[in-house]
Amino acid sequence: MRTAFDLIIAPLVTEKSNGLIGRQQYVFKVRPDAEKIEIGRAIEELFKVKVKSVNVMNYAGKSKRAGRTMKMGRRADWKKAIVTLSEGTIEII
Repeated sequence: MRTAFDLIIAPLVTEKSNGLIGRQQYVFKVRPDAEKIEIGRAIEELFKVKVKSVNVMNYAGKSKRAGRTMKMGRRADWKKAIVTLSEGTIEII
């Protein structure tokens, strides 16, 4: 069984995500295999808040060249979750 610490990797702190805080929305980087219900429960457990909704977006990893050679590598795929709260606030910074 996965715990809340396994699902939520880190909060994403960008200009756009800071603008969403006024609307009770917070942005997190989560595991690619995490589901909306699991993410909502993990946020409620970690921060003691009430979650209204969870929206997720999948991002494909980019192909990148490694060093001076023409060998191509690939960054990992990742998932972003936007969590809307109905009650409470989260202190990220």
